[in-house]
Amino acid sequence: MQLRNPKSIGLQARDAVVELISREGLKVGDKLPSEAELTIRVGVSRPTLREALRLLEQQGLVRTEHGRGRFLSAASALTVTRPITTYESNTQMLEELGYRPSTTVLSVRAATAGEDAAVMAALQCPADLPILFIERLRTDGGSPLIYSLEAVPRSFLPQDLPHDRFASSLNDLLALQYHRPRMSTASISAVMLPAPVGRAIGWTRRDPWLLITETCFTEDGAPVLYARLYHRGDALSYNFSRR
Repeated sequence: MQLRNPKSIGLQARDAVVELISREGLKVGDKLPSEAELTIRVGVSRPTLREALRLLEQQGLVRTEHGRGRFLSAASALTVTRPITTYESNTQMLEELGYRPSTTVLSVRAATAGEDAAVMAALQCPADLPILFIERLRTDGGSPLIYSLEAVPRSFLPQDLPHDRFASSLNDLLALQYHRPRMSTASISAVMLPAPVGRAIGWTRRDPWLLITETCFTEDGAPVLYARLYHRGDALSYNFSRR
């Protein structure tokens, strides 16, 4: 069975339109090519192109003037490096920051959702739902970067996965059961690394880490993953634009 592309056709078309805009050097206020021209240049159907343009309008990057066409908005000029609003795997994020990350699976434990009230609330599930709690550490050259504790409904992952398979992308493992996450909601705060975690990963320094508490959803809005991610504060940072 072949895995589906992690991005929908509409999202791929949106990215292709953005790439065309960049390649053509279009600037704020410039008019986009017509739909007929874009379908040819991007290589998609008219309905797919319209979905791509709708996504760009939702992001505030393109504005439509009825009777005149579509234009690049001022928001299209707001670009940031490593935007916190981008949904991506932690490994991908670390690689794009220049790290060479490796993942160690510290533990994989079966329990029920009722063990953790936050898991029950985030996954919108009953207390007796079987859950896998997956504890992992991402390092670069032996130096800790991200400690994570993730909770996934047991039925959302293939049965009898060997322990070392959990070192790979959870997004990809969830995709095997057609539960690939596409988006998430998250909160971020500066905290001290919990002492038991520090002992487990050999971290003795007392400095702040960034705690990202995240719930991941499928394309149709179903919650599939709840995570507490501790990012080392002196090694990782994020940027954002406001509009």
